Order: sequence, then structure tokens, then C-alpha cells
Amino acid sequence: MSRTGRVGVGFIGSGMISEQYLENLTKFPDIEVVRIGDIDTERAAASAAKWGVDRSGTGDEVLADDDVEIVVNLTLPATHVEVSTAALRAGKHVWSEKPIGVDRESAKGLVDLAASLGLKLGIAPDTILGPGWQTAKRAIEAGVIGTPLTAVTSMQWQGPDVFHPNASFLYAKGAGPLFDIGPYYFTALVHLLGPIASVVATGTKSRDRRDLVTGPHAGESFPVEVPTHVSVLSSFEQGGQAQSLLSFDTPLFRHGVFEVNGTEGTIVLPDPNMFGGGWPIRVARPLSKDDSFPFTQQWETILDEEPNVGRGLGILDMARALRTGGSHIATGDVGYHVLDAMVSVEESIERRAFVEVESTVPPVASLPDGFDPFAATLESVTA
Repeated sequence: MSRTGRVGVGFIGSGMISEQYLENLTKFPDIEVVRIGDIDTERAAASAAKWGVDRSGTGDEVLADDDVEIVVNLTLPATHVEVSTAALRAGKHVWSEKPIGVDRESAKGLVDLAASLGLKLGIAPDTILGPGWQTAKRAIEAGVIGTPLTAVTSMQWQGPDVFHPNASFLYAKGAGPLFDIGPYYFTALVHLLGPIASVVATGTKSRDRRDLVTGPHAGESFPVEVPTHVSVLSSFEQGGQAQSLLSFDTPLFRHGVFEVNGTEGTIVLPDPNMFGGGWPIRVARPLSKDDSFPFTQQWETILDEEPNVGRGLGILDMARALRTGGSHIATGDVGYHVLDAMVSVEESIERRAFVEVESTVPPVASLPDGFDPFAATLESVTA
């Protein structure tokens, strides 16, 4: 069945992260949010009322709605594959929050299912589709730092239990700093340096139980099932290397350290977990033979205007591809490769050894220069 004009989107899951998606998707002219579903139907109804969405209900009602073309899967990581599979079998294209799943076998099965059904599968994050990251990516491709060689990334703080009323799932299998925050950093590295060939890592856990700090269950303890401080060395197929720290165990709050070193400079990029932060985007130039101690670093500014968009760009990119017949950027294949790399990190921690990453992906495309999420581009386009 051919479709014309705006692309209908339905949500399964109306928790905290849905607010960020809805704030943007309800402003994009090429998207129409038609239904919000949740296991808690009262929460879904409240969300629909807040964002001016006419219909709400259960997840099954989202899957049965003929006006829904893309299902946005915002459930817990452990159910990502289950919900995405149900949506694909219902004939819907799928955008899933990260990670794609929590194990290789089921995640690969999901990618293969989407391909066999001729449906699109998109996996978060889409922060790297923001104008800051895309500008930096194009600058690197144009040679602003020469040949990229290495990268250094860091995300460290005391953990999400300080603010999240249901933080226990963020310390369960399929989460922790590796699977909760790692997708942002590893996806960004793959976009810039290509597929990951191998990893070696260490991981520790500061304690076996934590306490909820906020919300109606504050004071209740919950088990910590995964490493909460992870250090990774990644080697890339194209020859680059990266050093990454992911921690929920440090009182020092340091987010968004992301630097790529090349033969002719170091570019400092925005936080890949955010659409803003880490501005301006700058390049540090090498010291010259005329420099003397104490050295003064020479900087060039690439971009100093913070973006006015947020989560939802990946869904918009997918929606436009549905109408034009093209391919979207944040594909299931990229999502699976990032999961494969993170599972390899997990295995490296357990084995205390290098682990080869079996999957690969072709170079990841960039959004076209001038991509405008607030333009109405699909009014007369028929899929």
C-alpha cells in the first residue's frame, strides 16, 4: 500500500525518555505522532494529552493501528528484541532505543527478520546525527586533522541512581555504563573511525547492592549485576585505536570527553550522549619549532553554534527514506555491530584477554549538508 505525505509514528513506552522524543517529533512537519502505548495505559493517556496526540492505549493497540508506519520502541533493554520483533511481524518499521538487544543471537535474528520482511530497522542513538556531530564528521572527512589515528573518550560519574526513580534496571544485565552509555560512544567511534576489529577491557564493581535515592521507593536496595567501571582499548579495521572509560563509580562528574587525534591536529567533539554540550567544536594544532615553553595551544573553531534539535532525528531520517526509497543512517546493522563490540568488551573483562569483533559494517554515511528537520519535504511524496 502506497502512502503519501507525513509518516505516522506510534510509541510503545511512555517513560522518561519518551518526553525528549515527543518534544521534537511533534515539531517535525514530516512526522505525525498518531498513538502512544504503554503497559500503564493511564501514563500513556497522560502523555498523549500533554503532547496533543489523539490516541493512546496498549502496545498491542499501537501495533494494530493502520496509521502507524514506524513503531518507536522505548521499552526496557531486556525486552527490546521482543517488542521490535512483534512490531516487524505486524508490518511496521521500527526505531528502537539502544541497545538493539542484550545478546548477539536474538539481535542478529532481529536484523535478519527486518531484512527478510523488507522493513526498516533503526537503532539509537541518533545524537550523532545532530548538526554538531555531522559538521565535525564532515570536517574530519575533509582532512581538517589530517589522517585520524586515535581517539580518547570518557564518561564518568557516580551513577543514575542519584536521580532515576527506577534505577535498578540500569544496573541489570544489558545495562550498566557499558550497555547504557557505551552505545553513544561506540556508535560515534564507528561513525568516525569505521568498524571495530577487536577490544581488550577491564571492569570492576564497587559494590554488590545500591540504594534508590529518589522517587516513591527511595531507600530500597537493589542488586548490581554488571561491572560499573569499565576501561576499553578498541582497535579498528582501518587501523585506528581508541581508549574509552565508562564509569558509574566516580564522584567526579565528567561527561562527554571525546577527542580524535590526527596527523595534523586534535578535534574536540561534543558529548555523543547529548545534542548540545562540549561547545565550541575546536581543533588543536601541533606545536611548531618556534614554540617555546610555557607552550600556548593554538586552536581553530569549527562550529560555535549549539544545535536546536534533539532526539528523533534518526526517526525523521528513516521516515524520509520510507517516502523517497533511500536508506536511513542509524541502521540495525550499525546497532548490531555496536552491540557485538560491547558484548566483546564484556567477554574480554571475563576472560582477561583480547576479543575479536566478528561483525563489520561499511562506512557510515553522513546526513546531507543542510538537512533541515523543520522543513516539510514529504507533502507530495508517495512511497
